Amino acid sequence: MKTIDTSVIISTYNSPTWLQKVLWSFDKQTYDNFEVVIADDGSGLETKTLIEAMKTEVSYPIQHIWHEDNGFQKTIILNTATVAAKGNYLVYTDGDCLARADFLQVHINRREAGYFLSGGYFKLPMDISELISEEEIKTQGCFNIDWLTSHGLKSSFKNNKITAKGLKQKLLNLITPTTATWNGHNASGYKKDIIAANGYDERMQYGGEDRELGERLFNAGIKAKQVRYSAICLHLDHERGYVKPEMIEINLKIRATTKQQKVIKTPFGIEKF
Repeated sequence: MKTIDTSVIISTYNSPTWLQKVLWSFDKQTYDNFEVVIADDGSGLETKTLIEAMKTEVSYPIQHIWHEDNGFQKTIILNTATVAAKGNYLVYTDGDCLARADFLQVHINRREAGYFLSGGYFKLPMDISELISEEEIKTQGCFNIDWLTSHGLKSSFKNNKITAKGLKQKLLNLITPTTATWNGHNASGYKKDIIAANGYDERMQYGGEDRELGERLFNAGIKAKQVRYSAICLHLDHERGYVKPEMIEINLKIRATTKQQKVIKTPFGIEKF
């Protein structure tokens, strides 16, 4: 049995239809030395049943890390999943992001000691999200710009995320005005660096909770590489009924402290001190 090199940590909450599509997408990866660790923030039986079925269907191992539903506690379950991960390199994404076949290979090729990788997503409208079938994922048709436009996707500069290759891809990664930050839907780093930062700050709820981890990595001297136009994932549409303004306000205050005091290791993370 080979040693697992990379762990893909996928967050989810009561969205089994989208999660199944995501798990299908990881079964098409060109890089195969990985496990999936599902960080489940309290989903019900339907999600558990799906994951058990998918364990027998896909070619990679799956760990299902779950805790009881007690509101938005994504940072807590992500920390539990981080500790449970067997790989020494961790790729974080969400249970609504379909990974193109070269997604993991890009993260592996670009990884480097002293860096984390910062990617984005290509956001789809609900009608196209619902149209994507197992067949479209397995043939990679849903990542084809012609397929997407034939189903109503409008022309946009952002479509370069799907179409850019070679030199154009490298150039767009270099000149994008988007700052390289730790984005929970598409980021990766060495497990030792994330453990050294004590993982996610568990006081934080929705809104920048991922960025704050990246800000502590920056404070520790870790730099970021942009993979926005090369590590491609499609974001399936959904509502965000769990977002409350007070969540955002609390998170902004924590992030301000992290920056001002140059915090490296949160006292409210994997370990409490």
